[in-house]
Amino acid sequence: MAKKTVSGPSVTHRDIINQVRQEQIAPIYLLMGEESYYIDRVAEFLTEHLLTPAEKEFNLMTIYCTRETKSADIINTARRYPMMARRQVVLVKEAQNLSRFDDLSAYAQKPSPTTVLVVCYKNGAVDRHKKIVGLIEDVGVVFESKRLKEGMLPSFIDDYLRRKQVGIEDRARMMLVENIGSDLNRMASELEKLIITLPQGTNRITPELIEKNIGISKEYNLWEFRTAVVEHDILKANKILKFFNDNPKANPPQMIIPTLFNFFAALMQAYYAPVKTEQGIMDYLDLRSTWQLRDFRTAMRFYTALKTMQIIGALRKADTQLKGIEKGNATDADVMRELLYFILH
Repeated sequence: MAKKTVSGPSVTHRDIINQVRQEQIAPIYLLMGEESYYIDRVAEFLTEHLLTPAEKEFNLMTIYCTRETKSADIINTARRYPMMARRQVVLVKEAQNLSRFDDLSAYAQKPSPTTVLVVCYKNGAVDRHKKIVGLIEDVGVVFESKRLKEGMLPSFIDDYLRRKQVGIEDRARMMLVENIGSDLNRMASELEKLIITLPQGTNRITPELIEKNIGISKEYNLWEFRTAVVEHDILKANKILKFFNDNPKANPPQMIIPTLFNFFAALMQAYYAPVKTEQGIMDYLDLRSTWQLRDFRTAMRFYTALKTMQIIGALRKADTQLKGIEKGNATDADVMRELLYFILH
């Protein structure tokens, strides 16, 4: 029989996994949010852990929602009895497509004790003030999967690889962060690819391995470009920008601008940190390790607070020009060259 578990706005995917392993199983799980990665991981864990391979044939029911799907169909499926098993799992995918999602309240008021209903609601979250959320939280678990901030991506990579007993070099880690970004499903896929391709006898991911197997150049990539700008390396920055301008499909300016903007916006915040010690800046910027702080300390040697503010303005101007506003006859490459010159001089 399903049991009541601890729930609430702060519940994490790890909390859910640990509770289920301790046989604290809820009758309903509402997995919602912008970040689909954790929704998928929790749903996969539940379906794998709650049923044996033999039980899945008759007791794992998967419903893919469209605009035509009715909540009554989900409720009727959830109310059926399991076959030759102590429970059934009803996995509802793409629940955001349900036109009358709130109608599931009828089931949440009296869920079946032999069913675990797992509702996956992606690309957004149900308003927590709605009755349906409160009802599910009273008897089950409501989990909101939020997008990771850029500063948390290195920790995600480290945690993922630590579970696989694999290490990664700092430079390789930042190559992945800058070139893949916050798409965690893609990030996990690329990490798995790298793990599989590790040479025999090694357990550490290097920039060379990434360049060979993912197609990110160890010399001409966003992280190296940002590093050159941070370190005020004029020759290297211009060399990489020329490579980008010569290969615009692989390195579009629309990817370069946000990378620089995010860094200089954070640098501006660093200047306003109430406590200017290393720990004070780390706490203010929510940095997880001292190696993340190095870039900000280095940049402060070359870019004053006033210059940083001017660079942020130049980045915004370049962004509008790349969208065709007040661009004149300039090409995208012209815009980027002018922007880099302003930053470095």
